[in-house]
Amino acid sequence: MQPFSYTSADSVAAALQAVDQQPGAVFFAGGTTLLDLMKLDVVTPAQLVDINRLPLSSIETDDAGITIGANVRNSDAAHHPLIRERLPVLAEALLAGASAQLRNMASMAGNLMQKTRCAYYRDVNAACNKRNPGSGCNAISGENRMHAVLGTSELCIATHPSDLCVALVALNAVVRTQWQNGHARSIPLNEFYLLPGDTPNRETVLEKGELITQIHIPFDSVNRRSHYLKVRDRASYEFALTSAAVALEIQNGGVVKARVGLGGVGTVPWRSHEAEKVLQGEPAGRHTFAAAAEAALAGARPRRLNALKVELAKRTLILALEELMARKGKRQQEK
Repeated sequence: MQPFSYTSADSVAAALQAVDQQPGAVFFAGGTTLLDLMKLDVVTPAQLVDINRLPLSSIETDDAGITIGANVRNSDAAHHPLIRERLPVLAEALLAGASAQLRNMASMAGNLMQKTRCAYYRDVNAACNKRNPGSGCNAISGENRMHAVLGTSELCIATHPSDLCVALVALNAVVRTQWQNGHARSIPLNEFYLLPGDTPNRETVLEKGELITQIHIPFDSVNRRSHYLKVRDRASYEFALTSAAVALEIQNGGVVKARVGLGGVGTVPWRSHEAEKVLQGEPAGRHTFAAAAEAALAGARPRRLNALKVELAKRTLILALEELMARKGKRQQEK
């Protein structure tokens, strides 16, 4: 691990100033990914600016939606009564990620910023364009079973690892940020992440010194009936081979609104507008769900070892939609 300095900020202004003044400074909250990467010399910040004392740990609601502070711990969000009631897909995605101990440490904003689990990215002796631009990508011809099949480029096929972000992208979440000069902006999560293209080292639209302060999720009639399904090699503390975040609004047996997010298959949390278009206006049943799954994976570009993800992702999406419909039927019977 390289030497670094540490400072604890007691206000948003102080945190922004500290990062702005030090070229190698980064914001630090839970650190569940950052510290791992520092130990491996994959990232080498000159200074850690601890933001845990900032007033960014509340969960607030109004008629428009729910606003989650950047420092809210994943476990607190997962067990929040209103999130469980109004945004079940979000609670399920959070509980599907990592272990209970890590969820107690990890922050919501930190989850948005977590790095890929690609073994070549985490090995400083390997070629990785994301870590070292221009060095190449060992994953393309190497061990790529866990890698992406959607949104890839010839320079990078690393998979985005988050469960939470798959749910958030399906929920039309918005990321709120702030700079030292007081300027703030709201970024739809669907526009927050950058495809690797020719610059896989640039992962988000955030600029130097821009601090995530909140995540806002609008209340939408479709979000109440939602579900997250994760397929993985083992049941505990494992990243997704494939996952699906789905939400449906049904009237008279037909799909009025649909939201579909896919995980484990994209270089970014993947919103499938193609699947949503197929679902909307059609009968809610297996035939429609299968057609949506085909549309969702139509653009897949599998590599030598990860072609299984294409069919697996289709089945995951179909099963997630069927499980969601089964829940709807059970609730109706209980009434």
